[in-house]
Amino acid sequence: MRTETRTTARPRLRRVLAPLAVTTTVVASVVVGALQLTAADAATGTLLSQGRPALASSTELGETPAAAAVDGNNATRWGSQWSDPQWLRVDLGSTATISQVVLQWEAAYAKAFQIQTSPDGNAWTTIYTTTTGNGGTQTLDVNGSGRYVRMYGTQRGTGYGYSLFEFKVYGTSGTQPTPTGGAGYVPANPQVTGVVPSTATPPPTNPPTTHHEFQANCSVSRSNLNDDPIVFFGLPGASHSHTFMGNTTTNANTTLQSLQAGGTACITPGDKSAYWMPTLYNGDTAVQPTGPQVIYYKSGVIDYRSVRPFPPGLRYVVGSPSSTLDEFRNHPGAVEGFECGDLTKQWDIPANCVAGSQLNVRFQAPSCWDGKYLDTPDHKSHMAYPVVGVCPSSHPVAVPMIEFKMAWPVSGNMANVHFSSGRGYSFHYDFYNAWDVPTLAALSNHCINGGLQCNPRGFDQYKPERGAALNENYVLP
Repeated sequence: MRTETRTTARPRLRRVLAPLAVTTTVVASVVVGALQLTAADAATGTLLSQGRPALASSTELGETPAAAAVDGNNATRWGSQWSDPQWLRVDLGSTATISQVVLQWEAAYAKAFQIQTSPDGNAWTTIYTTTTGNGGTQTLDVNGSGRYVRMYGTQRGTGYGYSLFEFKVYGTSGTQPTPTGGAGYVPANPQVTGVVPSTATPPPTNPPTTHHEFQANCSVSRSNLNDDPIVFFGLPGASHSHTFMGNTTTNANTTLQSLQAGGTACITPGDKSAYWMPTLYNGDTAVQPTGPQVIYYKSGVIDYRSVRPFPPGLRYVVGSPSSTLDEFRNHPGAVEGFECGDLTKQWDIPANCVAGSQLNVRFQAPSCWDGKYLDTPDHKSHMAYPVVGVCPSSHPVAVPMIEFKMAWPVSGNMANVHFSSGRGYSFHYDFYNAWDVPTLAALSNHCINGGLQCNPRGFDQYKPERGAALNENYVLP
């Protein structure tokens, strides 16, 4: 059996054990279907795990999510609770041949653990096992196959939990499904061409125009589902837990056609769009927003007259589950951050909220579209934020700016409150447009282009003489 050289990782992000002082050379006691190589040996195959959905048996107060172990960032980590056993699982998206696994441990490592594969996330095959792990960076040459790969820890090497900076799986993968069967580009049909971003300033009005928006009020339609039809289309159970609003049929296989055929939990029957965000937890208990949530449709550009409705099927992701606090605070969409009681513009979930208050977040989406694609491989590149109120020439089409204003009934001590994606600054959301085309056009034209502050009917109570876009049943008259 070959020996392995491990370089001990220094602890980061919390107080843990003091780093081991020296580099050690040890021999693993048991190996099943695997050989251990030195960390310096080149990886075999393609890195399959980075950015893929990851789940874990537990996290340390939500501060160390499973996704942090597959994000390619050595400054973030997954950390478990302080008990045995614990596991970390990554979904490769399709069946793959696994040739190598690299574990970069924090000082809290596994003494006894197994590497296992599975075709379905239920039945597991062990391809490596040891009872003499010593932490640091371990590079394991293995031979197995499966869609799911996990580290299953049975004995901690310290009094803390299990903590991995990175969990890397190498090998050869099969083809992963996409909404179009292609490379993740979904062309618009027709594409919008010949648009020049408007630099005009609308003329003054009497009374002055101060708003150009309408509301979509949508309740929770499905909750605690590990599906994401934009990021992980066709892969049920692949994502962290989400709370869905609007369309009542959203799942991993959602398409524009399935949304259009589905129902809606929005007050406007014509809004069959799907909206979703990471589930909020207080400890291990999911906390759902109660009642209709406010989703604004606004102008993100100075010339609000130039905003046109979303094309059917447009979808995108706002923010990122891997954001740092600084990235969230400086994100062009983080207009307000978190609020509760008298606290405003908090960039993480506050430590305490006044009893009886609610936790709120306000986060804005990009509002400039390239006119070419309904989706792109990163689910963001076809969209852009305005620059000083004007769309960039690369994304010349001004569309409504969505702003989430979510409220959760949780207050008091917030130490255990976190999202399924991690800390507060991991908040993000997804949008998949399935509005009835004439209804969205009527609201956009009347409220956004018309410079009004509308409710879901398209009625501005401050300018009642302008009328409403929809009737009392929230449909076109």
